[in-house]
Amino acid sequence: MALTFQLDPPIDPALRDGVLALWADVSNAGGAVGFVPPVTAEDIRPELVKHLAAMAEGRTRLLVGRDAEGAVGATAFFSFNPHRLMRHHIWLYTVMVHPRHQGKGYGRELMAAATEAAGGFDGIEAIRLTCRGGTGADRFYAACGYKEVGRIPGAIRVAQGDDRDDIHMMLPL
Repeated sequence: MALTFQLDPPIDPALRDGVLALWADVSNAGGAVGFVPPVTAEDIRPELVKHLAAMAEGRTRLLVGRDAEGAVGATAFFSFNPHRLMRHHIWLYTVMVHPRHQGKGYGRELMAAATEAAGGFDGIEAIRLTCRGGTGADRFYAACGYKEVGRIPGAIRVAQGDDRDDIHMMLPL
């Protein structure tokens, strides 16, 4: 069964805890979402609080995918570009699908739902994102229609001696 997507869901303790659990599970499975395993929900909480504060200020929006049981199974955050000359592009980040749902096409569903949502945002002409090199994420995003538009070699230090490229990608709407 496919995920059910909702843009801007009401933030309550269940959603907050679901996003924290998802983020920890994705990180601990090796997902490139800002942390390196091992990580706990408490390690991630300060970063989620920043996301929620940006949402309260109207700078960020959340797309949530729920599985058949209603659990948070996927997320993507949109961040509006604050630079007055770049407001026609939106950033997509913290794109996650729970490891138990991977391999079912839910990642492509999430990206399609994100594209649809972004197309409804006033004045947005393109989605931008970055991903960590060496993970295959760039191939996944390319399969979803994104084009690589830049790469900063070795910009992400996963561990001493393990530097990865920061890959910038874009999808015109």
